[in-house]
Amino acid sequence: MKKNYLGNTGLLVTEVGFGVLTVGKTQLNLPVDEGAAVLRYALERGINFLDTAQYYETYPYIRKALEGTNYEPVIASKSLSRSYAEMQHAIEEARIALNRDVIEIFLLHEVRSDPDWVNRAGAWHCLQDAKAKGLVKAVGLSTHHVDVAARAAETEELDVLFPLINFKSLGIRNGALPGTKEEMAAEIKKAAAAGKGVFAMKIFGGGNLVGNYLEAIRYVRELEGISSLMIGFGYRHEIDRILEFMDGTIDPDYVPDLSNKRIIIDQGDCEGCGACIDRCPNHAIFRNQNGLAEVDHHICLTCGYCAPVCPVRAIILL
Repeated sequence: MKKNYLGNTGLLVTEVGFGVLTVGKTQLNLPVDEGAAVLRYALERGINFLDTAQYYETYPYIRKALEGTNYEPVIASKSLSRSYAEMQHAIEEARIALNRDVIEIFLLHEVRSDPDWVNRAGAWHCLQDAKAKGLVKAVGLSTHHVDVAARAAETEELDVLFPLINFKSLGIRNGALPGTKEEMAAEIKKAAAAGKGVFAMKIFGGGNLVGNYLEAIRYVRELEGISSLMIGFGYRHEIDRILEFMDGTIDPDYVPDLSNKRIIIDQGDCEGCGACIDRCPNHAIFRNQNGLAEVDHHICLTCGYCAPVCPVRAIILL
């Protein structure tokens, strides 16, 4: 598979990366051996870029997949840490759990509009120190917010930006308001022009756009400034299809089979705003004992009407 330099980091990454969240407990919850086998298959097929995070709890899958191999993938991890000490612990946890002296990329996870970045100044300082010590090679942030991406492009010490973008603008925010794909694309272009490495998340809008498979990939792949598309895989055939797309051999009429897909609400992302409950035409979404939205799969129509109204992209089609 084609590889691109990730901005000025010196890291060469495949134009498609493997988002390891999908195999973990908050989504498919695959046994470690099974999830690691899918990861290993992706590595065998040439994918060299893996994305994980402290709260995903997916380090065991990566470590197992790499056991007994000579693969040296570029690994990006992230942490929701706010303080210096918390981020220091997160980096050390990743190094130990992954059995690696150096983590190629470490990011502030899911940075929101001001004052979130300011409130996480300790963690951001720790990342810069870790880079200076050689514990990580590149630092940056992931975000769903246009305004945060704009600030990232102007931050000299930031190496990598991991933004959310898709052709329907699902999950994009700009301050307290919804954002657009055009706004995010403009900030991605600026970041890349400033030498930042940019790789994109949620090109399928958390699975809600997978029915528009070809259009969804094509839109983000053709955007200026993006080095890699990070996609969550759970099965070998999904890896086969993306590789066919990238080498131009995919069926031009290809549409994935969605018959076994179901909508779930990520309890780690849901904020209990109730927007999806109000939008659901079949009253299939309710508040659980924690005050968060949950789906009753006995009556859910899998219509997807709920996904566009979620302000934090917590609604996923799996």
